Amino acid sequence: MGETKKKTTHKTQKQPQGAKPSGKPAPEVQKHRFSDLDQYLFGQATHYEIFWKMGAHPDRVNGKAGTWFTVWAPHAQEVSVVGDFNNWTPDVHRMELTGPDGVYELFIPGVTEGALYKYCIKARDGRLLFKADPYAFASEKRPGTASKVARIDGYKWGDDRWMEKRKEFDPKTSAMTIYEVHPGSWMKHPWSEANPEGFYNYVQFAHAIVDYVKKMGYTHVELMGIAEHPFDGSWGYQVTGYYAPTSRYGTPKEFKYLVDYLHKNKIGVILDWVPAHFPKDAHGLADFDGEPLYEYADPRQGEHPDWGTKIFNYGMNEVKNFMLANALYWIEEYHVDGLRVDAVASMLYLDYGKRDGEWVANKYGGNQNLEAIEFFKHLNSLVLGRNKGAVMIAEESTAWPKVTGKVEDDGLGFSLKWNMGWMHDFLDYMKLDPYFRKYNHNKMTFAMTYAFSENYILVLSHDEVVHLKCSMINKMPGDLEEKFQNLKAGYAFMFGHPGKKLLFMGQDFGQLREWSEERELDWYLLEEDSHRHLQEYVSDLLHMYTKYPALYANDKGYEGFQWVNANDGDRSIFSFIRWSPTERNNLLFVCNFTPVARHDYMCGVPKLKQYRLILDSDDEKYGGSSKDRQKVYRSKKGECDGQPYRIAYDLPPFGVAVFTF
Repeated sequence: MGETKKKTTHKTQKQPQGAKPSGKPAPEVQKHRFSDLDQYLFGQATHYEIFWKMGAHPDRVNGKAGTWFTVWAPHAQEVSVVGDFNNWTPDVHRMELTGPDGVYELFIPGVTEGALYKYCIKARDGRLLFKADPYAFASEKRPGTASKVARIDGYKWGDDRWMEKRKEFDPKTSAMTIYEVHPGSWMKHPWSEANPEGFYNYVQFAHAIVDYVKKMGYTHVELMGIAEHPFDGSWGYQVTGYYAPTSRYGTPKEFKYLVDYLHKNKIGVILDWVPAHFPKDAHGLADFDGEPLYEYADPRQGEHPDWGTKIFNYGMNEVKNFMLANALYWIEEYHVDGLRVDAVASMLYLDYGKRDGEWVANKYGGNQNLEAIEFFKHLNSLVLGRNKGAVMIAEESTAWPKVTGKVEDDGLGFSLKWNMGWMHDFLDYMKLDPYFRKYNHNKMTFAMTYAFSENYILVLSHDEVVHLKCSMINKMPGDLEEKFQNLKAGYAFMFGHPGKKLLFMGQDFGQLREWSEERELDWYLLEEDSHRHLQEYVSDLLHMYTKYPALYANDKGYEGFQWVNANDGDRSIFSFIRWSPTERNNLLFVCNFTPVARHDYMCGVPKLKQYRLILDSDDEKYGGSSKDRQKVYRSKKGECDGQPYRIAYDLPPFGVAVFTF
């Protein structure tokens, strides 16, 4: 590296002993020098707060204010810091190699918060690469690609009550209804020269989204596209700044305000998290120091042919440490309540999206990525072990066993799994003309054969309303009135079915157009009765869900669910019971999926009790024709649907009735 780089301060100044504990004041002066212990922990993938050492950190050394810069680039010949403070000139601020692991560092006096910078990396073949900082806390707003010196300490949290209460959250027995939101397109300001894109900043978004979510009755918000990404059209799934809340909407501390404000209003926060792949942008992680570093070197292992992205090397400890610490970073430093882990199947299978010759088998000749499996076990044990009540959610689309199973039982250790099988069957059924539903009755009942094999979330996500798949309302058959009736019946069935719930923004009021990240939702539709009625109906479903423990507290086994009649295919009617763990306020669901009224409908019931109607999809307030309908029904003795008692109910076309008993 040359004698000019071997400064005496590097040899004589004491090194810190270990990592900075999360949330505690940093040690004095030399807190960001990379010690032998740091090297060891980093090499073992156990330096869980390495983001306090890597990256850019304002500090004072010998009384001078400046910033420490630290980066991992083991294949580099030389590394220097370039930025607006040195006119982006290489070699002005050359970094020092701290040890055999390829970590470089440098303190630059005079560089303070807000400075833009990159690393100039001289590869072994002589090329100069200008790379953004993998550990940067903030980034320049796109189309700029520089990193930005930022502090994330010093924010005064006000969510102590929420964080303490969160420890009681159990993904098996607690209520959870998730509102999936893309902040940049949920709602926009009118165009102005000052804000031509119309983005709400994090603070404005916090207040607007809380008002909406509280009104509707969701328990959690899942935010898309928070980690920095260069291309809006990727929706945040091709990340270049894993430690930087996107600058599109503001600063890291403003993002903390968003989480804090949601918590103060008793709303949980989940982030989309993308450990499966990263883009090939020149300033990003790909070939970071001139050679594969964060990705597998063999392109058969290190690239997704369909996506044009790189695959993280889960066998490299320093790369694993980067991802493990990143998960903890969002949950512990930003108080996020959980991570929805994207594209889990693509990580588990070596041949995912690949043809013969495009992948490499594991050491046993199989297609399982053994290193990714170990990574997930480590990840979930670490995050959930340190953060009681947090959740790790797998977007996993195959029948991989024990995704939510305990690690000690050879499971992956996730809290919850997206139920993609239910989603596909449900949508296939709902798209059908009602005449043909009788031939596909099993699509709505099949999910109950495996409903408790994992801890599931039933999802109707953004993926289902893009790329010519139609909006949710336009998937429904019939004229516009029938579309709304179909969707109401479908949503009621979903909320009665075991599993937590997720709806993407716009689905709760019948967004007509497919979602696009370029425009806000069609809020003007709420001026029309049909959309406003659907919104009120979904809100009542959400509030019903959280009011009655029968709908969430017994999600873990068949003791919480019972079919009354799963075989009425000719009439396309489903009836079932959700049992409360207290045996009080049990719920009976009856769902009619045809436009045929059943005035003489008889439903079997298990007890000689009163059955109180608490939801009628044909109610006038939802745009229906029911007025002053009878609210209480006394069961009568007489076998029906295999039950000893029965009630009679005038079931409307596409009618849904929910009774409590």
